[in-house]
Amino acid sequence: MRRKIETPLVLFSYFNPLLQFGAARLAEEAKSAGVDGILVTDLTPEESAHFASCLRENDLDMIYLVAPTSTDERVRLITNHASGFIYAVSRRGVTGIQGSVGLDAKLLVERVRSHSDLPVAVGFGISNSEQVKEVWKYADAAVVGSAIVAEIEKQAGTPDLVNRVGRFTESLTGRITTAAIYER
Repeated sequence: MRRKIETPLVLFSYFNPLLQFGAARLAEEAKSAGVDGILVTDLTPEESAHFASCLRENDLDMIYLVAPTSTDERVRLITNHASGFIYAVSRRGVTGIQGSVGLDAKLLVERVRSHSDLPVAVGFGISNSEQVKEVWKYADAAVVGSAIVAEIEKQAGTPDLVNRVGRFTESLTGRITTAAIYER
């Protein structure tokens, strides 16, 4: 896919499978495959020195999550360790489709921006074009996960799955997506 697109590619995972693969090997192979950064949802800055070092050695970004419940001290710690961008969790609780994006997300982005010039992406529960447009008013990116997974499940077994999911993601942004480019 890297040969066809310039869109940055980010691996998004829990730490255990990455640890089993091996930090140094993962960083080397991710770089070779065209990955730009890795977001490990359950790896904190305090515990990420070796992993982050392996990424840096391969010019990969280490992306961290910051939550609405994070103290200013915690936000500062995360922004000091992050590279690439910062992933701001839009709400308290778990991921999944939600009816609206609350004020917590906007306030969190403002707090992150007071500590860092890195781009800020907002995610967790963003599932429709109205929410994407709302987030774009104050953040650099909107992350849609659960809604895309739901669309994949809905389209499972159809011969043009990638195109259908691509059209769905286009409906969220009004832009041609990676999936659509890849199929074309």
